[in-house]
Amino acid sequence: MDKRAVALSEAAGCVLIYSAAVLLHFVYPLSKGAALSIVFGAVNESVWEHTKIFAAPYIGWALLQLCWLKVHFRQYVVAKVIGLYVMAGMIIGSSHLLSLFTEQNIFLLDIAASLIAVLTAQALSYRLETAENRLEEYFYPALMLLTLYYLMFFSFTIFPPKTELFRDPVSGGFGIVEKFVEKER
Repeated sequence: MDKRAVALSEAAGCVLIYSAAVLLHFVYPLSKGAALSIVFGAVNESVWEHTKIFAAPYIGWALLQLCWLKVHFRQYVVAKVIGLYVMAGMIIGSSHLLSLFTEQNIFLLDIAASLIAVLTAQALSYRLETAENRLEEYFYPALMLLTLYYLMFFSFTIFPPKTELFRDPVSGGFGIVEKFVEKER
């Protein structure tokens, strides 16, 4: 494994993941609620939905890396799943931490916190991918955690629990923004 190539790929991934997440933030309203945008885009301004828009590019970039990097597949998957959970945890945690100090959503702090989460996830996954210790024995639990992660995202976007994590601070509602949902006649 060429550690330099992996490091450069992870660094490039930071830029691409963050850029794609910004685009995914706006895909749902721009598509007027298209079904595919519900899966990958933010359907409201909740912390949960903002976490989702980073997950898809993170996994997408990981899959692209697999196409050209020569890595130990099972160790790579474990490293990326750990990075994914750390990134999501940091986005959720920073949002809750910021809410302790201010009732208003401070846009620049949210951007900085999510950027730090992406950088941390990429750096951590790099360290785990290139580590001498073998994480391969955690491959199947990592696959289960990855499956659980996406099942939660898909189900909680449509059927969100009524907790603060899922509440849209703009509308006060939960889940899919009503204006795009077809009304029954």
